[in-house]
Amino acid sequence: PVNRDYETICSEVARLLKQAREAQEISLNALSERAGLSRQTITFIEQELRNPTLETLLRITTALEIDLEEIIAQARKNSRRDVRKTSS
Repeated sequence: PVNRDYETICSEVARLLKQAREAQEISLNALSERAGLSRQTITFIEQELRNPTLETLLRITTALEIDLEEIIAQARKNSRRDVRKTSS
């Protein structure tokens, strides 16, 4: 179960990062420039094809001007809610 929780949290972090980027109407190209990352890297993260390193997460959240700690906390909260939904 613990491994599944990590996967759910990672998936939710990716979803929240994409949601934040889209809410700010920032293109993948603009975010990649701001974060100093390739467009492909950001795409892979948003599509859950790659788990980002801490440095990559910090680059993305800094570029989006959002707090990484809040993203992780929200992802954990959302994943717990999702686990409750699937277990009922």
